Amino acid sequence: MSRIAETLTDLRDKGQGGLIAYVTAGDPQPSYTPRIVEAIARGGADIIELGIPFSDPIADGPTIQAATVRALKAGTTPNKVLKIAEEIKQRTEIPIVILTYYNPVFKMGLKKFCESAYTSGIDGVIVPDLPIEEAGEYKKVAEAYELDTIFLAAPSTSTARLGKIVEYTSGFLYLVSVFGVTGAREKLQDLTIELIRKTLPITEGKAPLAVGFGISKPEHVEAVRRNGADAAIVGSGFVKIIEREHGNEDHMLEALREYAHALKTATLKK
Repeated sequence: MSRIAETLTDLRDKGQGGLIAYVTAGDPQPSYTPRIVEAIARGGADIIELGIPFSDPIADGPTIQAATVRALKAGTTPNKVLKIAEEIKQRTEIPIVILTYYNPVFKMGLKKFCESAYTSGIDGVIVPDLPIEEAGEYKKVAEAYELDTIFLAAPSTSTARLGKIVEYTSGFLYLVSVFGVTGAREKLQDLTIELIRKTLPITEGKAPLAVGFGISKPEHVEAVRRNGADAAIVGSGFVKIIEREHGNEDHMLEALREYAHALKTATLKK
């Protein structure tokens, strides 16, 4: 069992849920990211998702798109993100997932990317624009370097296709909880709960289930957990704090820690 799956399984066995926290690597400067991750980990996050900034982030809403622009302007490259991950692993043992569109992987070369990710301490990779029909070689190479291949399922995914995605995914299944792009929402949609209940019988015994997109409040996390998901994925909430507070680093880091703590506390409730 991989470190990611083991982390989520251990939490489930303890009656807890997992918190997966996303940040855009290099936002607002590459030197900030290890300290940001350390603060979020101290707050209680179980897994960190590091986004490689890309010029055409089709799945991301305005908040993460703005973070991507800041990171790119700061000179953040895929190689720098892998170096950042390596530095993070010197500070904490928290599992790290890389989120990247396929273009940077293709440009670097699949084997080189996976080898570099492995040596940097990466535990898994999410490629949101890579369909399973085209992922055979990617999965083969990633598994050779002990990288989890985390795939996404959308609200429009049919039950038959969902089963195929679950067969390809490892680490966890990333369930996109709403139609549209990433971004904080005020209220958790009824659709999200329906999706969790639809997906659980298919993932049971095969892969942990993590739910993301639109989750930003402790009550969202609690509802996701209460309805059977193994983990909640929160991104835009963290990115907004970084955007708002980066002029005062100490204040920003404490705000991130406190936010992570509030979210993590919600995963402990049933």
